[in-house]
Amino acid sequence: MGPAQPTRIWNWGIIGLGSIAHKFARDLAVLPNARLHAVASRSPDKAAVFGREYGARHTFAGHEDIVHCPDLDVVYIATPHVAHHGTTLHCLRNGLPVLCEKPLAMNARQVDQMVATATDRSVFLMEALWTRFMPTVNKALALIENRVIGGLVSIRADFGFRSSPGLKPRLYDPALGGGALLDIGIYPVFLALLLLGRPSQIEAAAHLGATGVDEDIDMVFRYPHGRQARLEATIRKQTATEAFIQGSTGTLRIHAPWHGASSLSLLRDGQPTETFHFDYPGEGYYLEAAHVMECLDRKRTESHLLPLDFSRQLIRLLDTVRDRAGIHYPDIDNARGP
Repeated sequence: MGPAQPTRIWNWGIIGLGSIAHKFARDLAVLPNARLHAVASRSPDKAAVFGREYGARHTFAGHEDIVHCPDLDVVYIATPHVAHHGTTLHCLRNGLPVLCEKPLAMNARQVDQMVATATDRSVFLMEALWTRFMPTVNKALALIENRVIGGLVSIRADFGFRSSPGLKPRLYDPALGGGALLDIGIYPVFLALLLLGRPSQIEAAAHLGATGVDEDIDMVFRYPHGRQARLEATIRKQTATEAFIQGSTGTLRIHAPWHGASSLSLLRDGQPTETFHFDYPGEGYYLEAAHVMECLDRKRTESHLLPLDFSRQLIRLLDTVRDRAGIHYPDIDNARGP
């Protein structure tokens, strides 16, 4: 049985109007039950231009006042990582449901406070890990559950592209939470947690660039009975950006770019390769938006597919990887939250 259709149109707001906000706004237009209602940016000009481009009825210069926008139902937070914590808390404390970009916050202390606030106030909160809602991932989960590839043995996943401070200055700025791990390394870590759970041992090594952020990160997660996940993220070179899920009797290959792919292959010894293709409009961000609306329509305060406890486990894994690899954000990690 497919997901229940929302019984109303949901008015969305977007806070933070960078490149991913444009993708999300375009994908919202795919959904007949969604409408971009309000946008907010620190730049009044950017808010006005973005609002006109996507037909938002309300624009706000600054992030705080959007919570008072009439008829606003839910917000998508697409600010830099370091602003996720404070912006989300402000929305939750004003009773506004939140879909917040990954990583949900910079560390476990911040995430714990966000989750506690959402829970105490019974306001919806979900991390925007769009990969969880991709048809490729759902197909892989179904094949694994049906033991089509036998018992899980290992995972290999990478995500890498060539960048530079001139191209993407945010990625190289420690004050903005820059680095490969939190920006793209979260995807391989997410996959390992989703399929294998919490590891019993974590190894990690990073190359820290001139600005102090991790430009390369390699990770090995070890589990009981010899299972393991080998994960890589880099902003110094283009990688294959594929995922291989290896079982005792077969392998699943999620094709590039695996975090948003539209196909995967099933490989088994002595059998022809089976490839599954999926067609969907837009880039796939509408899938997480549709799930949020379904949850809100059913009066849920968290997702059953991407629950808050999963996000808490994920940020703890990222914290441990940072510690093992020597990746630190002293001003952020040592600060007290609001």
